[in-house]
Amino acid sequence: MEKSLKAKKRFEETDFSCSQSVFSTLAPDLGMDEENALKIASAFGGGMSRHGEVCGAVTGALMSLGLEFGSASPDNEEKIRIASQKLMHQFKERNGSLLCRELLGYHLIVPEEREKAKESSVFNKVCPLLVKDATELAVKILNKS
Repeated sequence: MEKSLKAKKRFEETDFSCSQSVFSTLAPDLGMDEENALKIASAFGGGMSRHGEVCGAVTGALMSLGLEFGSASPDNEEKIRIASQKLMHQFKERNGSLLCRELLGYHLIVPEEREKAKESSVFNKVCPLLVKDATELAVKILNKS
């Protein structure tokens, strides 16, 4: 199954967040086991623990780029910067924003807003497509390396 569809399915069929769904789908091919990928990505759903900041799907995709292009040396950051900026630019171009609260139209840290988001089915209608999109963009960048 195509990686982007696998991540989308994981999001739709489990209680894993957008970030976990993307990162845990991509990480095993990059040398990290799925369990640790799920743990690492667990705080990033909902735009950083529901704060509505950068979409968790984007964050999960960026983590995967970090595994491939990241460096343990501060002097060697060019590859990850180029790859990360490309992913973020393309995601924003496709979806209009990088911010969860703008993509969903709800600020999830506010309990009433989170409840409205649930009632509107935004987590079933919008989020799976964002998970698929972020994964697809990451895979394209990873495959060109």
